[in-house]
Amino acid sequence: MNSIPLEDNIYKQMCTYAHAKGLSADEYVAMAIKSFIKYKQSRNQLPTYRFIDLFAGIGGIRLAFEHSGCQCVYSCENNKYSQLTYYENFGDVPDGDITKVDATTIPDHDILTAGFPCQPFSIAGVSKKRSLGRATGFEDKTQGTLFFDVCRIIKAKKPKSFLLENVKNLCSHDRGRTFKVIQESLAELGYKIFFKILDGKYYVPQHRERIIIIGFDENRFGNNIDFSFDLNPPPKPPVVADILEAHVDNKYTLSDNLWQYLQNYAAKHRELGNGFGFGIAQLDGITRTLSARYYKDGSEILITQPRKNPRRLTPRECARLQGFPDSFKIPVSDTQAYRQFGNSVVVPLISDIASIVVRKLNELTNNKC
Repeated sequence: MNSIPLEDNIYKQMCTYAHAKGLSADEYVAMAIKSFIKYKQSRNQLPTYRFIDLFAGIGGIRLAFEHSGCQCVYSCENNKYSQLTYYENFGDVPDGDITKVDATTIPDHDILTAGFPCQPFSIAGVSKKRSLGRATGFEDKTQGTLFFDVCRIIKAKKPKSFLLENVKNLCSHDRGRTFKVIQESLAELGYKIFFKILDGKYYVPQHRERIIIIGFDENRFGNNIDFSFDLNPPPKPPVVADILEAHVDNKYTLSDNLWQYLQNYAAKHRELGNGFGFGIAQLDGITRTLSARYYKDGSEILITQPRKNPRRLTPRECARLQGFPDSFKIPVSDTQAYRQFGNSVVVPLISDIASIVVRKLNELTNNKC
C-alpha cells in the first residue's frame, strides 16, 4: 500500500478504531476509502427528474417513477385511508383537497403525474361564448372539475412533461366531448400530447385497460416531438397461480348464502341473454379487471377451492395482481384495501412507461443543448 501522510494524533485514532474492529491500519484505511468512493457515487446518482404525485391514491405511480430514478417532491390525495397507506409506505402525508392547494406553493418539478377522476364538463357557457365569436380557454371549459386543478397546476409550474392515467372509457365519455376538452386544454397550455389505451395483462395476470396520456412542453422542446409507447413487457408474464398466497384464512371463503345468491344471479342474467355474473379465475390465465367495488362480494374474481365454496382474493393477492411488491405495507382494513388496490394502477406497466418518458426527456434535453 502506498504511504499516506497523516498527523500523529489522527494516526493514533485510526489505529485505535482499526484495532477495535479487528483490522490492521492498512485494512482500515482501505475500508474508509472504499466507503468514501461509494458515498460519492451515491451522491452522483441522485434522481435525474423531480415529479409530483397528484390524486396519488396509495402511490402506485410514485413507485413506478421512483423505480426509474425520479424523486417525488410533492403528493396530494384526499382520501384519509389512502393517506394512511401512503404514509406507511413513503413516510409522507399527502396534501388533502387539491381544489384548496395554492399551485404556487407546490415545489418545482420536471414531471407531473395524476390519475385524475373522469368527470363531464359543462359546455353551456362555452357554447354561448363560441356563438358570440369569443375565444374560450381551459378555465372556461374545465372549471368545476378536478381536471381543472391539474391544468392550473401545469399552467403555474410548467413541468417538462406529464403523465395522466384514466379509465379506458375516458375516450368515449360524454360522447367524446370530455376527451376533446382534455386535448384542447392541454394543447392550449403548450403541450404536445400522445395517448394510448394499454392493457396491464402483459405485466400482471389481470385484464386491465387504461388510457395513458403523455405530454411534453413545446415551449421548451419545440413542436417537432415524436413519442411512441415502445413498451418492454416480460417475455412470460405471470399467471393467476403465481400471485396466490399459500395459506389463506377461511374468512375469504364465500358463505353458502352469498355463493348461492351469486349463482342464482348469474343464471337469471344468462336467461336474459347478457353476461352479468361472477367470474371464476383460471389459475393458468388472467383475471377480470379488479375494481374498487371488489370489497362488496368479490364476485368478479373468485378462486376455486377443493371441497369448499370459492373464495375472494386476499388484500395481498390484490396487491400482487396490481404489481405491488410484497414489501408494500397494508395498514388498513380489508374493505379499504380492496378499494385502494381496485383504484390503483398496474405498477410494472407504469414503470415501463416512466422509463420511456425519462429516456425521451434525456433525448430532448440533449438535443436542446
